Formats: sequence, structure tokens, C-alpha cells
Amino acid sequence: MKKKEATDVEGTYIVTTDAEGKACSDFDLRTTSNGKTVLIPQPSDDPADPLNWSWMKKHTVLFALGFSALLTDWGMTWGTTLFEAQAVTWNMSIPDVAKSLSGGIFLQGPGGILAVPLVSPVFVVYLRTSKLIRPGRLPVLFWSQLLSCIMVIAASQAPTYAGFTACRTLQGFFNTAPQVIGLTMIHDMFFFHERTRKVNLWAFTYLVGPYLGPFIAGFLIQKINWRQDFGILAAFYGFSTLMVICFGDETLYDRKVSKRTPKPEGVVGRIKLLTGVAGLAATRRSTVSTVTKDLIAISYLPHLIVPCSIFLLVLYMWAIGITTSVTQFVKPPPYLFNDTATSLLYLAPMLGVIIAEFWGHVFNDWLQNLFIRRNHGLHKPEIRLWGAWVAVVFAVCSPVLYGQVLQHSLHWIGIAFGWGLNTFAMLAATTVISTYVLDCFPQHAALASSWLNFWRVTGGFVITYFSPNWIASNGPAITFGCQSAIVGASFASVIATQIWGRKWRMKFPVPAPEN
Repeated sequence: MKKKEATDVEGTYIVTTDAEGKACSDFDLRTTSNGKTVLIPQPSDDPADPLNWSWMKKHTVLFALGFSALLTDWGMTWGTTLFEAQAVTWNMSIPDVAKSLSGGIFLQGPGGILAVPLVSPVFVVYLRTSKLIRPGRLPVLFWSQLLSCIMVIAASQAPTYAGFTACRTLQGFFNTAPQVIGLTMIHDMFFFHERTRKVNLWAFTYLVGPYLGPFIAGFLIQKINWRQDFGILAAFYGFSTLMVICFGDETLYDRKVSKRTPKPEGVVGRIKLLTGVAGLAATRRSTVSTVTKDLIAISYLPHLIVPCSIFLLVLYMWAIGITTSVTQFVKPPPYLFNDTATSLLYLAPMLGVIIAEFWGHVFNDWLQNLFIRRNHGLHKPEIRLWGAWVAVVFAVCSPVLYGQVLQHSLHWIGIAFGWGLNTFAMLAATTVISTYVLDCFPQHAALASSWLNFWRVTGGFVITYFSPNWIASNGPAITFGCQSAIVGASFASVIATQIWGRKWRMKFPVPAPEN
């Protein structure tokens, strides 16, 4: 068998194949157990290397991450079916009460960006001695869930609307970390050929959350008051914190360091690892200025900002707009949905996300392998973006259907179908663009993911301020029809990235990797 190597000119990946285009297992390269797929990157000989963890170990850590990610938007949209009850408590209008979500949704963007230095080495002054603390991925995940739990408890007991909104805003600031560090944890644990499915699964958890949360809260509010309803949400965050404590582990691994600080053991060691105290013993590598500089340097790279700040922002803008306002359409005439019917309506977007999970699980890997075979083993990140062409079709059609049904008071099944198509498009596009970002920034996954999260959240934040007035002025048909046209136009950013992405990656290289 003749060895043939194809190397991406940017040095992103090296794929080794035989003359027929199939991965070979010779030449001292470690492969999967069946010998058909070369492991990229090649793992070290250290059992502590997350790439060497067992299947069970990797997936228990992924489960802890996934449940935390599930609660991110679940926790913020939990209250969307409780606005009516809260309006009675504070003697306010429902649209005014709904604005309590805006601050929390907005701070999910900055909160994600500020979480990035914590998963990298950060310079601090400790006991008058300059040291580096490397909290890593696990402490950020732990504190995110614990502090979110505290904020939800405080919100449930808040005596005023202002106090409640403040607690919800801080909840949004703290709870966004799982959406930011997910890409980098997947990169830490899984090989190239495994990552697309894991990214799809991770994205599924945080995209089904915005619908599963209100679905549960809507049923609970029929039996308990809204404060007790938020108490149940706090219990979910408590459970998530326990999942991180029991199943989470640190995936940060320094591959460039020959002598590493051993992982602390025992109960005390576990507490140190969870809280970040163990990070004080981390290897001295870089400073906070380096992390901040890299974060800023990545933010304006065209192959990151073009697809994320245009297409992804618009896609999430309309999706969140539907989620935060749907109850205001179906509860009044002509639909007159009661609380049970409103909660059941959330099954439609959840079904759309579930179908998109199965679709992405198969289609994205098939697409990737097809292009690798046709290019004799060479992988280019831009091939991922072909998967977005399927998503944009549904993203354009769904607002038109949704708006027409509302405008002409058609059967509610049209609302459900349009909403489901929209969430299918959202997950399908998110997986494609997230995987593309991971391919382009494999050693800076957390930094790139924070900006991806920032643009996604920015869209969700701004929609709450102009969409209701837009609908009131022009009607659902025109409003959602215009939104559909804007989605279609924004897809030009994805096409531009497919055409010029390689040139952008060559012209604007990423900063040197830290680990």
C-alpha cells in the first residue's frame, strides 16, 4: 500500500489515505479499532489525555455538558408561559412583563465572552504574588450552574418586578457558559471524524431547551403559582450542578508541556478541581493580555464574522421572536388557547429540533466523507457550509407560512408546522456553522464559540424591541414575509464564505495556539 498524504495548506488537518482514498492504518499512525480511520489528532501516550479516555468517560462528561447547555435557554424562556400570572402580581401589562427577558438574553452574549479567559490561563494577584490561574473548563461549568441556581431562587422570591428582572438578568449572564465552552470541550475529547455528530448533539441540547422549558412551565402553572414554578426551575439547576459534580471532568490538557501537574485526587482534590483552586498549580504559559488580544483578534476575522454576524444573527433573531411572542397570538381570539393547549404547542418546535438532530447526525458526516473522498483525502472547512443550503430553504419558507396563518386566522396546525420548520432550520444551520468554526479555529474553539454565541444572542435580544410594533403596524403576513426575504438575503454571507473562505483563512491567520 502506497502512502499518500494530503495536507491543508493552512495546517488545519492532515488526512492520510491510501491510493484508493480510504484511510490506512500503517506507517505508525494510530487508528480506530477497525483500522479504517486514522485518528486526527494523534493522541499522546498519556492515559490522562482526554483523547485517550474511554467511550463511557467521554460521554458522561458530554452528558454533564449537554444537560447544562439544555438549561441555558430553557432557563431564560421558562417564564414565557408565566407572563399572564406575573402581570396580575405586579399589575402590569403582559408586553411590559415580557421585557424581563431582554436583559438576561442580552447578557448571554457578553457573559459568554467574559467566560473565555476563565477556560484559558488567567493572570491574577494571589497573596501578593503574581501567579497564573488556569481554572479550566470544569470550574466554569460548575460555577455557571451553581450561580444560575442561586439567581433563579432569588428571582422566585423577588418582591418587586425590578428585583425579579435584575435576578433574571444575572441568570442570563451566568448561565451561558455551556454554550461557549461546548465546542472546546468537544475538541478536547473527540477526534476529527467524531466531532460533527458531537457538535450536532451539543447544539441539539441547547436549541431544544427554549421550547422544553416553557412546555413544562406551562403545565406547572396550572397547579402552582409562578413563584413555585420558578422554584421547580431552580431544582433543575440544582440537579445540573450535581451532574457536573458527579460526571464532569477537566478536559483542558497541555500537549506542549512535558511535565504536568497531576490531577488532584480524593474529595478535597475534587472540590479543588471543581472550584478552580487546582488551577493555581497550572503551568505558567500566558497572561490575560494574551487571551484578550487573541479574543479581539479573532472577533473581526472575516471567515468568523461574515457568516455569524449576518446569517446566524438573522436566523436566531426571527426564531427567538417567534418563541417569545407566540403566546400573545394563540391565547386571544380567534384561537383562544388555554394553558394546556399553549404548552402542547411547544411540542411543534421540539419536534423540529429532534428531526434536525437525526438529519444532521447522518447528513453532515455523509457530506464530509463525500468531499474527502473526491478530494483524495483533503478536507477543507468550507465544504461544511453546503449543509446550510438545506437549512436556508426551511428558514425562508417557515416565516411565510407562519405569517400567513396568523394573518388569515387559518388552522392552528399551520402555526405549529411553520414553527417546527423554523427550528429545524435553526439547528441544521447551527451545526453546520459551528462545525465550520471549529474546523477554522481548532485551537481557539472557546474564543471563536464565544463570538458565535454573541452574535446568536444579539439577534435574540434586539428582536423583542421592534417585532411587536412591526407586527402591530403591518400585520403578520407582511412582517414575517419581510423576515423571510431578509433570511434569504443574509444567506449571501454563507455563499461568500464558501467562495472566499480559503483566501480569508490564508490572508488572516489565527493567533498561535496556546495548548
